[in-house]
Amino acid sequence: MEFIKLTEQFEKHVALIELNRPKELNALNLQLMQELRDTLKQLDNNTEVRAIIITGNEQAFAAGADIKQMANKTAIDMLLIDQFSTWDQIRKTRKPIIAAVSGFALGGGCELAMTCDMIIASETAKFGQPEIKIGVMPGAGGTQRLTKAIGKAKAMELVLTGRFLSAEEAKSYGLVNKVVPVEMYMFEATQLAKEIAAMSPIATMLAKEAVNRSFETFLDEGLHFERKNFYLAFASEDQKEGMAAFVEKRKPDFKGK
Repeated sequence: MEFIKLTEQFEKHVALIELNRPKELNALNLQLMQELRDTLKQLDNNTEVRAIIITGNEQAFAAGADIKQMANKTAIDMLLIDQFSTWDQIRKTRKPIIAAVSGFALGGGCELAMTCDMIIASETAKFGQPEIKIGVMPGAGGTQRLTKAIGKAKAMELVLTGRFLSAEEAKSYGLVNKVVPVEMYMFEATQLAKEIAAMSPIATMLAKEAVNRSFETFLDEGLHFERKNFYLAFASEDQKEGMAAFVEKRKPDFKGK
């Protein structure tokens, strides 16, 4: 892979994906997104991986899409490229994904961070959807996920002005989980990933699916889906082990079965 660095066992049951186009501030070109899609699919099928971290570098998580690839395209060109099918596959990753964000997370970079399940940000992180400044609008979920995360009024302001959110603002609006000094953001993301990876991978996948269903649907349908997955968890050996360990006052030994 040219634009992705993968460490499958960064920590026990935790994989690390690093976006690797530093000269372009990790701008998301088609090849990088395809490599990311393929990597996530690989990790989703790896039973040793229970949580995934995606990061860039201290300067930029990802500063947006690669505008050079799109500048001269027509509407029909963009339709035929169908670049968003890659994003759809990333969204369907079953295992929990944590975005570790420092520096710029703009445009497609902000959309990628929001496609992840949780965000740990350094104090230098800046989030935004500045597409309006180049005559377009968000196309990979920016108008939808940002609105659901921070509300209509604030999302409308950011999308229509292109203004950036500081890390602390993003936290206050509920967009990110935690803001820490820049030297600590990878540590915090890793600690969160390790904590999640210690849980039953079956229950974790079911719970992630149910939370996402709440995000994507009406309450009644979300509650029905949650209940179905809750019952399904009782078909796993992990459920028996987890509850037995609780009763016996010991640490559970989850096997992902």
